[in-house]
Amino acid sequence: MSVSKCTRLSGALVKQLLDSVDSILFDCDGVIWRGDQAIPGAPQVINLLKENGKRVFFVTNNSTKSRKMYADKMTALGFDVTEDEVFGTAYCCAMYLKTVCKLEGKVYLIGSNAMRQELEAVGIQQTGVGPDHICGKPIDWANVPLDPEVKAVVVGFDEHFSYMKVNRAMQYLTQQGCLFVGTNRDTRLPLEGGKAVPGTGCLLQAVETAAQREAQTVGKPNHFMFDCVASQFGVKADRCLMVGDRLDTDILLGSNCGLKTLLTLTGVSTVADAEAHQKSGCPERQGMVPDYYVESIADLLPALQG
Repeated sequence: MSVSKCTRLSGALVKQLLDSVDSILFDCDGVIWRGDQAIPGAPQVINLLKENGKRVFFVTNNSTKSRKMYADKMTALGFDVTEDEVFGTAYCCAMYLKTVCKLEGKVYLIGSNAMRQELEAVGIQQTGVGPDHICGKPIDWANVPLDPEVKAVVVGFDEHFSYMKVNRAMQYLTQQGCLFVGTNRDTRLPLEGGKAVPGTGCLLQAVETAAQREAQTVGKPNHFMFDCVASQFGVKADRCLMVGDRLDTDILLGSNCGLKTLLTLTGVSTVADAEAHQKSGCPERQGMVPDYYVESIADLLPALQG
């Protein structure tokens, strides 16, 4: 399959690519659904891939949902999916703390209830979920009460993000040996109609700036997300395809891990974006150039139905 990078995937090439892989990783929002609507044809593609013997997994940087919440949403949209095929940053963060950091102690969590559930599912207690209102004067903030059992600060998406949370995280992170982990660095969450809201990366950068420390992130494009899937299911990188709509997270994850990569144009990035990276001559930007692109993953349907 010696074709140039950023090749439109069509015709006989679709079957060639699918025959060359055993496992496929899909991003979610912008790839298999938009908001609460499945991308037309996406459920059929996922279900037919499984019927044809492919192993399918879902990797998302969104930390606001647990694996079960994702599986429930996908099932309602017509996808044949099980909870253990879903790898979100809430789950991967919990696995990172448990298996890599071997954390003994609590987490100060700037994040969602879903993150709390995933941490507790692997036996890690947390504090911090929910609003943290400010009171007193700066000297009071600097001496805010801290839980002595907290040994890590974790930052994910938190709709209750506040000055006091940044302050409390900073106070924990000045303590010797306190770990610092972020779910992902996406700075914007794209919405319908070209709108967007600030993403987790904005929150994480605020805490990093205050603490004067850099967090270890577990989400795409960090290889840990693929490592999670590979270690549990024996996925081989050279027989795996990453399908996503963002060059800087999905495609870069694939490049970082030695996977084949496919950009779908139903989400954030465009072919023009990919071609700009390709022509840049910058080695770092080359990692954001996909092997192939399609208008939508529904373009895979003819090969699967044939």
